[in-house]
Parts: sequence; C-alpha cells; structure tokens
Amino acid sequence: MAPSPSSFDSSALPDAAGAGTPAFSPLYQQIKGLILQSLEAGEWKPGEAIPSEIELAARFRVSQGTVRKAIDELAAENLVVRRQGKGTFVATHAERHTRYRFLRLVPDSGGGGEGAAQRNILECRRQRASAEVARSLQLRTGDPVLQVRRVLSFAGVPTILEDLWLPGHPFKGLTAEQLAAHQGPTYALFEVEFGVRMVRAEEKIRAVAADVQQAALLGVAPGAPLLSVERLSYTYNDVPMELRRGLYRTDSHHYRNELN
Repeated sequence: MAPSPSSFDSSALPDAAGAGTPAFSPLYQQIKGLILQSLEAGEWKPGEAIPSEIELAARFRVSQGTVRKAIDELAAENLVVRRQGKGTFVATHAERHTRYRFLRLVPDSGGGGEGAAQRNILECRRQRASAEVARSLQLRTGDPVLQVRRVLSFAGVPTILEDLWLPGHPFKGLTAEQLAAHQGPTYALFEVEFGVRMVRAEEKIRAVAADVQQAALLGVAPGAPLLSVERLSYTYNDVPMELRRGLYRTDSHHYRNELN
C-alpha cells in the first residue's frame, strides 16, 4: 500500500547510522523514495499519469518545489516521463521513443534503425537455477527459473542469438507462444502481462568467435567474430529480474551507445 498523507514521517525512514554514516538524506530524496514505493507497489501502472506536483505535495506535506525536485530525478532516470501540458506519466517500454531503449544494435546503413525484430523461439522451459544464474538473479541455487533461447532477425537476416533467464515466480505462466506472438518489445510484454518493469541494466561486452552451433543459428562461418553482450536487468529498488546473454553479428550492424 502507498503511504497516506499522515504516514509520512522522516524519522520513520531507514536509519543509516548503523553503517557508520549520518542518518540523513535530503527531503526530496525521501519523497523520491516514497514515490518509488508507490511505483513498485503498482499504484500507478506503466503509461498512467501520476498525481500532480500539487497533489503529491499535499499528500506528503512538503512543498511543491521539493516534489518537483524528486520528480526531476525520476525523469532523469527514465522512470517517469513529463509531457508538456499533460502531466507526468510512468515510463513504459511500449512508448515509441523508449520501446527499444535497451536494444542498441543498429544497421550500418542507418535508415530504419532499431525496428521490430522477427523472433524465432528455439527453447522456452522451466528449470532449476544453476549457481551462476542464481547468484546473478539473487536466488538460491535450485530455485525455479525460466530459460529462453531465441534468434532475432532483421529484414530476414538472423542477427542476434539470445539466452534469457527469468526468475520463475514473477514470470509464472510465460510461454513460448506469448514470446513469439508479441509484436512489440519483450520488456513491454513483461510490463503488461506480468507487472514487471525493467528500469535499468548493466552490460558486459566482449568480442568472441562463433562456435559451430552458434554459427549455424546465425548463418555465419565457424570462428566468425561476434559481439558478446551479457545484460543484467533490474526492476525497482535494484531487484534483478533478467539475465540475458546475446551474441550479435556485426558484419552489417554496430552497437551504439550514447554517453551523457
């Protein structure tokens, strides 16, 4: 449940003194944390408007400026989106300008950019988490996970070979048919059908050579250079929700990143 106006009390917030540091954070950071709690609890769904700054200021009994500063940080982190004259909305992977924010492979020719990929689901099965997968997803070894292997093609050319591991309980009921039939980004499917929103990711990138099986699936020669991208994606409060390992062809595409 989201906090009621009368429940806001800065003294009730987590105490960091036990860690040997002052138990203090700016008021706007405390308000940001309370808004994050409401987002995590699903009070406002992806794509929905959150209350106005005036309403939130009254709810938390703080100034409108304090609320604005909290929302500014949430917007900078792509958790909410401001729309001039309309309000502030919970960010969603279904929006056109953010739908492929986590997919950074683009064609060398420019043009259409990161258009929707054609998906071929090779495998979708439930299994017990290995020690490595469990460690990444903050599970226990042997906990249920969903493992997916798929090939993503662009303009009919197989370009990405991916393996995904998802914690079993949040994604209970996810099927290969759902993954194959969904036309938009996979993270939008996770939002709509399972209430899981990926808000940030960490990636490790290295160059590798294709083995025989990988080469066959991607239509390249064994030993061909591939870009290996390992991604760990998080939902609110830094809870890991997906481990993804992708092998990217870069003979006609490149990996693009924007640094701010």
